[in-house]
Amino acid sequence: MAADPKTVERIQRLREEINYHNYRYYTLDSPVISDAQYDRLMQELRELESRYPELVTPDSPTQRVGAPPAEGFAEVEHGLPMLSLANAFNGDELLAWHRRVINLLERASFPMTCELKIDGLAVNLLYQDGVLVQGATRGDGYRGEEITNNLRTIKSIPLRLIKQAPSLMEVRGEVYMPRDSFEALNRDRAARGEPTFANPRNSAAGSVRQLDPAITASRKLDIFVYGIGRVEGNSTPSTQWETLQWLADLGFKANPHSRLCQSTQEVEDFYSEFLEKHEQLKHGTDGIVVKVNDLRLWDVLGVVGREPRYAVAYKWPARQATTQLRKIGINVGRTGSLNPYAILEPVQVGGVTIKQATLHNEDYIRAKDIRIGDWVVVERAGEVIPQIVAPVPGRRTGAECPFVFPSQCPVCGGAVVRPPGDAMHRCTNISCPAQLFERIKHFVAVMEIEGLGEQWCRTLLESGLVKDLADLYLLKKEDLVRLERMGDKLATRILAQIEVSKTRPLSRLLFALGIFHVGAEIAQLLAAHFQSMDRFMAAGEADLTAIPGIGPKIAQSVVAFFADPPNRALLQKLKSVGVRIQAEAPAVAAASPLSGKVFCFTGTLASLSRSEAEARVKNLGGSTTDSVTRKTDFLVTGSDAGATKTQAARRLGITLLDEAQLLALLSDAG
Repeated sequence: MAADPKTVERIQRLREEINYHNYRYYTLDSPVISDAQYDRLMQELRELESRYPELVTPDSPTQRVGAPPAEGFAEVEHGLPMLSLANAFNGDELLAWHRRVINLLERASFPMTCELKIDGLAVNLLYQDGVLVQGATRGDGYRGEEITNNLRTIKSIPLRLIKQAPSLMEVRGEVYMPRDSFEALNRDRAARGEPTFANPRNSAAGSVRQLDPAITASRKLDIFVYGIGRVEGNSTPSTQWETLQWLADLGFKANPHSRLCQSTQEVEDFYSEFLEKHEQLKHGTDGIVVKVNDLRLWDVLGVVGREPRYAVAYKWPARQATTQLRKIGINVGRTGSLNPYAILEPVQVGGVTIKQATLHNEDYIRAKDIRIGDWVVVERAGEVIPQIVAPVPGRRTGAECPFVFPSQCPVCGGAVVRPPGDAMHRCTNISCPAQLFERIKHFVAVMEIEGLGEQWCRTLLESGLVKDLADLYLLKKEDLVRLERMGDKLATRILAQIEVSKTRPLSRLLFALGIFHVGAEIAQLLAAHFQSMDRFMAAGEADLTAIPGIGPKIAQSVVAFFADPPNRALLQKLKSVGVRIQAEAPAVAAASPLSGKVFCFTGTLASLSRSEAEARVKNLGGSTTDSVTRKTDFLVTGSDAGATKTQAARRLGITLLDEAQLLALLSDAG
């Protein structure tokens, strides 16, 4: 059914209003409506577009994340080359550049714009009639990779310009990852046992070049634009300073820390000011860019090789020092990852005393040929954990020795393995003290033991009441009430929740064990295939890889986990305390409307527990998942619904159900 004119007009008005509020929020950092009001506008637009899909356009705010993963990146030729810049590393080199420009222009002075040099990834944005139609990386300056769908996910990049612009226009900018986003990303990767990114620039570049736009969207990238390339149509400003303001008026985000300077002394003042405070900014920088302000002079000055004469990058001083690597230590992470770090002879770098530095993993150590006893170059920047850049082979005496990863965990003595294709060595002992706290938190969350928050998990460990996961099921009321701030009512509630958790589905238990590479969906697949923990524990790699969806990495991780005697003993202990280790086949109603539908739950339901709700869904032919993906059909939101799942569902256009809507759906389907 075609949409009536009023609906078409409403969709257009919604897009304009949402684009305006995106501009206020993401570019000006000055919102004028609440998040709830914004969400209502987006929800209305999504509903109208789902009803009339023929009206969906590429510049609609709903299309920020809407593309499937790409198989690769196409090559794009830039309308005008994206040139690299010559560098100046001190005041004398800046003056030399200034003198060359004066001689070429045959004038005594010229105005200059000074802009912070953002430490990110240069991109080219192509707009036709004010609509973003293509985005690409800088590449070799002449050709880059087409990453339009990924750049659409960056909310400070306008999909449609807010004012009239040339019919065709290239806009150049620098995509970056804010410091807080970088730190959150690395914390998340470290918690999952994945290698962390070395710095925000690497993480931004890696995020922009993901084949799946949803991954790019999750990385919370931002952009500053700094200029234009090829233009057709309307006239454009004649100076760089006016260009920055003009781009901001069109809806782009230009760096506010820019200055129009009349002399090299004013440039030096700008440089000195931000040399002192650039590490306090929300984004990384590696210097300033100085440009001749009059754009008409750029063609006069020309280009040498791939470097324009009209601009120079005045870089911050390097923050490096040389010291001796005394020892290599090991930290053990939540998933058992063995994380090496350098213990250094203390050295001052950028005004800070550095005693330790990251070494990432075995491949990093071997690739750089770092040895215990080496003199090494240590680097520190505001956004980077101190790291070893390289050894100094010329200072070796022959006493230095290569580092060998331990075959046993340095904390618990458990077996250490490095699965093929994995960058990390891992301790396979699930009861390793270094891992146990995080594993207990994970187990409690997955098995839905309400009342046992993070602090109580820590208290149970520190008090000695819990030494492994199975000890949770041996807790007694008299033990709990002796704990500080643990009353009778809370103890009773926790013990009741622990008892209920024994009946969780086998797939929950498999996920809760924290086996590396076994997430919620893989656990469901394995439980459905093996139907019992005993059969699962007895499976070999060939048995596992024969299951569709189970690859060699998962199979190797599972086999290594159960090859460790403490893990097998833990499973026997869980069995002895009454935890369900058999799958329960639900009675599926024939021809149910929920057959094949995937539900995810977040928050607390008032009238039934989550396990009861999931059981009712499964009895009616549906399935459940613990994470929001493109395969999810419904997200059920209770009180205290998680923001991450809710935002992901809205981004993917997944139907949201409150408790009343869920109960009505279950009633109708039953």
